[in-house]
Amino acid sequence: MSNQQIAKLFRNVVAAYSIKDEKKFHFQILAYQTAAETILNTTEEIKDLYKEGKLISLPGIGETIKGRIEELFKKDHVAHFDWVLKGIPKSVFVLIEIPTIGPKKAYKLVKEFSLENPDEVIEKLIFKAKNGEIAKIPSFGEKSEQDILRALLEYKTGKNKTARMVLPYAAEIAERIIAYLKKSSVIAEAVVLGSLRRMMPTVGDIDVAVATNEPEKAIQYFVSYPYKDRIVEKGPRTASILTSGGKQIDLMVQPTEGFGALLQHFTGSKAHNVHLREFALKKGLSLSEKGIKNLKGKGQKLKTYDSEEKFYSALGLSWIPPEIREDTGEIELAEQQNLPQLVELSDIKGDLHLHSDFPIEPSHDLGHNSLNEMAEYAKKLNYEYVGFSEHNPSISKHSKNDIYFLIARRNNLIEQIISSNKGIRILKLLEIDILTDGSLAINNNSLDLLDGAIVSIHSSFNTDKNEMTKRVIEGLSHPKAKILAHPTGRLLNKRPGYNLDFEKLFDFCKKNNKALEINSWPLRLDLPDSLIRQAVKYKIKMVINTDSHSLSEMNLMKYGVAMARRGWAEKCDIINTLPYEKLLDWFKK
Repeated sequence: MSNQQIAKLFRNVVAAYSIKDEKKFHFQILAYQTAAETILNTTEEIKDLYKEGKLISLPGIGETIKGRIEELFKKDHVAHFDWVLKGIPKSVFVLIEIPTIGPKKAYKLVKEFSLENPDEVIEKLIFKAKNGEIAKIPSFGEKSEQDILRALLEYKTGKNKTARMVLPYAAEIAERIIAYLKKSSVIAEAVVLGSLRRMMPTVGDIDVAVATNEPEKAIQYFVSYPYKDRIVEKGPRTASILTSGGKQIDLMVQPTEGFGALLQHFTGSKAHNVHLREFALKKGLSLSEKGIKNLKGKGQKLKTYDSEEKFYSALGLSWIPPEIREDTGEIELAEQQNLPQLVELSDIKGDLHLHSDFPIEPSHDLGHNSLNEMAEYAKKLNYEYVGFSEHNPSISKHSKNDIYFLIARRNNLIEQIISSNKGIRILKLLEIDILTDGSLAINNNSLDLLDGAIVSIHSSFNTDKNEMTKRVIEGLSHPKAKILAHPTGRLLNKRPGYNLDFEKLFDFCKKNNKALEINSWPLRLDLPDSLIRQAVKYKIKMVINTDSHSLSEMNLMKYGVAMARRGWAEKCDIINTLPYEKLLDWFKK
């Protein structure tokens, strides 16, 4: 089974638990939700980790779930899951993929109309809705029927809750709605919540919190958003809209004096929040989205907090950055006032992976802006330096001499820019393919023209894990090869990437002064946060780059920084936080 199939199975288990007894199976629901999310965001195949005995290394995979996965691979099914899923028609699991239809509603619809066939359930339910039969079910009604019909029809056109957005796309939508909300005089503050605030690589619906003392006016202003497609729901404290692009935005409001508690409650992962509540209970405190209540003694009033810092402080904790609220040790360190000082966007002094439009006749795509334009834009970003890293010239279309003279011509132009522009330093780099035999795509004479090389994989992704690891290490072994670009090769929502033995790679990088890239490109965000966390523990140096092919893409650096923060990286872990002279020394080592 693939990672996606295992995650889907776990989501089905969550739905079945919810249908049977949501309160009784609360902790099981939480555990399998967390595990499903972990598996979806893991770059390595779960089956490989199972074979290597490394399942327990994944966050959110405890002994019980580890045992279930092992049983799944050994027997092709899990006896416990057979019991959990027993009595739940397969058609239910089709319906829960549809926005507005949760497990209990799906189960009720399936049982009411005997819709047991998963291949027919959508069409038959559309027919029932159009004929007014859903409205006749107790607790449904005409409005619910119309909502369900609309959701079913939208699902058929590809709008479904499993189609997650990549982080930069979701963030851009959120930034527009936040800017709109802040224009209202009745809204004191507007902040994104959930997985988007934690800067997860992919995001489902966009959740927003608003601080206001006039909730009805704030809600009305929100649902009047000019770029909405329709209003999904409008209540006294919450509302939901669909944007013109079919993305759902959910709003909740809170008085300003309690805004900090709301932010905390709806930002952390489920596992983080459960752990935090257990931590609070040991102190005799009860937490909610409204505030903190002291359980010791009668008549204790709920205390409200207008900021998260005050909320965490009331628990004896330092404020925990949203990106690391995943229950992977952050609460324990916050109690000790010993959280890492995570890298900031302002720490970045340059971008080392830029593709200009210089006609280097590359093996892959050219950039869209000139070397000079990109250097000038880097100055606007307050960078000290940039590295131009166009793809190597195509080896199938050029001789070794051709390649040498193409690189030399580019270098001459870079020297002209350096001599006429004292505001930015420039490194002569290149992104070079690692060929299938581990050799680099250009020879030593051409490599000698460079300050350093970024090496990467662009072919034969299905290579065996051991062979791919050998190939990458061989390519990275060249003295000029200093950085491994987009190290897993993943493309979010498109492909999982290739398999590497990262323990071997980390060991090699540490011994040979090599760095791994954190690529800010929207579909990559690679290294993933889980591997960044491991790299930090191994003390492996990393570099945050944008892989830009245009000026606008140079603004993507913040997403690479977000991945670094999710991986607990500090300034000292990232080489492009170094000043130019020290960076140059690193390249020469």
